[in-house]
Amino acid sequence: MSASERPSERRASARTAVVWDALDPLLDAGAPLDVLDIGGGTGGSAVRLARLGHRVSVVDPSPDALAALARRAREMGADVAAQQGSAADLLEVVEPDSADLVLCHGVLEIVPDPAAALEAIRAVLRPGGHLSLLVAQRTAAVLARAMAGHFGQAIALLDETTSVGRSGRRFTYDEAAAALATAEFSITAVHAVRVFADLVPGSLLDLEPGAASALVELEQAVAQRPDYRALAAQLHFTARR
Repeated sequence: MSASERPSERRASARTAVVWDALDPLLDAGAPLDVLDIGGGTGGSAVRLARLGHRVSVVDPSPDALAALARRAREMGADVAAQQGSAADLLEVVEPDSADLVLCHGVLEIVPDPAAALEAIRAVLRPGGHLSLLVAQRTAAVLARAMAGHFGQAIALLDETTSVGRSGRRFTYDEAAAALATAEFSITAVHAVRVFADLVPGSLLDLEPGAASALVELEQAVAQRPDYRALAAQLHFTARR
C-alpha cells in the first residue's frame, strides 16, 4: 500500500482487499472471462477487471452512474460495455448463458425479490460459471447502532428481513446461504468483510505509520474464520452454477 494514498483510499483498501483476494483465483484462470457486473455503478470494479484483460459488461439502473462509468473507462483506457437495467429485469437486457462470472455486490439488499434476482443471475451464467455475491450482514448493523446509542434502531433491525430505508435489507449468513441453495448455487467460499475497517478511527490510519497496511492484514487474517462472520459488516460468497 503506497504511503501517497489519500486517507479515503487507505480505508477503501481495507474494506475491499478481502473481496479481491477471493476473486483472484477466479480471474487468474487463464483465458479472459466474460464478466457481468450488476449494479456496477460508476465502474470501480468493472474498469479494474477490464484493465486485467477481461470482457466486462455493467448493468445499472442509473443513467448518471453509467455516464460516470463511461468517463472513468475512457480516462483509464478501459473497454467496458454498459446497459441500463437492473437485477429485477436482468433477462430482458442480458442473454442467458453469456457470463463466466457475475458480480452482485450490494444489490440483493435493494431488489424487490432477492430470490428472483438470484434465479436470473443463475440463468445468465454459463454452466460452471461463478457468482461473486456481497451482502450487508445484519448482526453487525445491530451492533453498530447499539454502539452509537441508537438502541431503538438496533431492536428494529434484530429480525428485519424486508427492505428498510436507503440501505435496504440485511442478511445473516444462514439467510444468504439458504437463498443461494434455493437458487441451486454451490457455495465455494465465504469471507467476512469489513470486520474491523469500519470501527478503526480514521485518524489512526492517517497518523500511525503502517496502520493501514496492518489493518488490511488483519482483515485478511480473519476473513475465513467462521467465528468472525457475525462481526462483519458484509459477507462475501463465491458460488458456482
